[in-house]
Amino acid sequence: MTIDYESQRNWDPQTQAVRGATVRSQFDETNEAIFLNSGYVYKSAEEAEGAFNQDIDRFVYSRFGNPTVTMFEQRLALIEGADQCKAMGSGMAAVFAALASHLSAGDRLVASRALFGSCQYICEDLLPRFGVTTELIDGRNLEEWERALSKPANAVFLESPSNPGLEIIDIPAVCELAHNAGALVFVDNVFATPELQKPLEFGADVVIYSATKHIDGQGRCLGGAVLGTQSFIEDVVTPFIRHTGPALSPFNAWVLLKGLETLSLRVDRHCNSAMSIATHLSKKSGINRLLYPELESHPQHDLAMRQMTRGGTVVAFELEGGKERAFAFLNKLRIIDISNNLGDAKSLICHPATTTHQKLSDEDKERVGIRPGFVRLSVGLESEDDLIADLDQALAN
Repeated sequence: MTIDYESQRNWDPQTQAVRGATVRSQFDETNEAIFLNSGYVYKSAEEAEGAFNQDIDRFVYSRFGNPTVTMFEQRLALIEGADQCKAMGSGMAAVFAALASHLSAGDRLVASRALFGSCQYICEDLLPRFGVTTELIDGRNLEEWERALSKPANAVFLESPSNPGLEIIDIPAVCELAHNAGALVFVDNVFATPELQKPLEFGADVVIYSATKHIDGQGRCLGGAVLGTQSFIEDVVTPFIRHTGPALSPFNAWVLLKGLETLSLRVDRHCNSAMSIATHLSKKSGINRLLYPELESHPQHDLAMRQMTRGGTVVAFELEGGKERAFAFLNKLRIIDISNNLGDAKSLICHPATTTHQKLSDEDKERVGIRPGFVRLSVGLESEDDLIADLDQALAN
C-alpha cells in the first residue's frame, strides 16, 4: 500500500495523530495491527539477496524494521513536521543513538549543564571514553554559548524545558551560534512534547523523545524516538541502531500509536491543571522557589512563551526545611504517587536530589538548582481540585 504522505502533512495534527501513516493488512482491520514477529520470509533466494542488497524495499528483520514500528515512526514524524523518525526501545537509547551515531573520536560536544541525570552521564562520562570532548555550560546564558561556540564544534545538546528545573534555552539563538560553529543541534523535547514546542521550526536539526513519557502517557511501556532529516535518519542513525540493536518492540510501538491518538487531549488537560496548581502554590507559605514557565514569575517566562504554546505538564518547587521537610511532605501525599516517571495520567512526584539526579556532585546539584528541598511534580489527569487538596494537606504542619 502506498501512502500519500505529502497530503497527510497538510492534515491537522490531531488528524495526523489518529490516522497518519496507517497501513492496513489484507484483513482491513480498523485498528492498527500488531506485527509481533522477529523475521520475514522470501519467495525465493533471489528475493532475499535483493532485500539484503537493499535493491528491494521490504522488511528483512524486526531489529531493522517492523510494520507496526514503522507506522509509529511515520506518524510521529508527521506530527513533529520531520522528514523521518527512527524509534528505539527507550528514551535513553534514543539519546545515545542520536549522539553516538553522529560523533566520532576527536569531535567536540557542547551541552547545557541542566540535563536529566542519565543524559549528563552520556555527555560527561560515556562519550569522552570514545574520544569525544564535552563542554557543559549554563544553557540559560547566551554569553556562555557564544564563548563555547566561538570555536568549531560537532554537536550541541540541550533540554528545554530542562529536567527537573524547567530552565528554558533560547533555541533559535543557540541554533544560529551552533550552525556557525559547524555543529548539529540536538534537542530533547520531552517536557514540551510535540504539542507545545517544535524545535525544528526554530532551527534545530534533531529532536529526541522518551516516548515512555507523554506519548504513552499511561505508564505502560518504554520507547524512544529520534527525528530529523531524511539523510540524518537514513545515513547516520539507522546504520547505528541496525548494528547495535536498541530496537523498539512491535507491541510497545502499538501501545505508543494508541498514545498518539489522545496526546493532544491529554497534554491540554495536563497543562490546564498544572497552571491551576502552580498558581495555587505560588500563594502558599513554606515554598522558597516555585517554577512553572507559564507563570510570569518564572525567570524566563517571556522566552518560554515565545517558544512554547503552554507552560507544560511539570511544576517544580523548593520547600523550606530541606530534605527532611521534603520527605515529610512526600510521605503525607494521599493521591499523588512518589515516582521518578512523568507525563503520566497519574500525578507523580519525586525528590530529584536523591533519585533521578543523585549521582551528581553537591556542586553540580547546586549549579542547576537541585537543592535538598526541591521536588518535581508531574501533573496528571485527576481532578485538579483533588490534587490541590492533596497538596494542601501534605503542606500543612
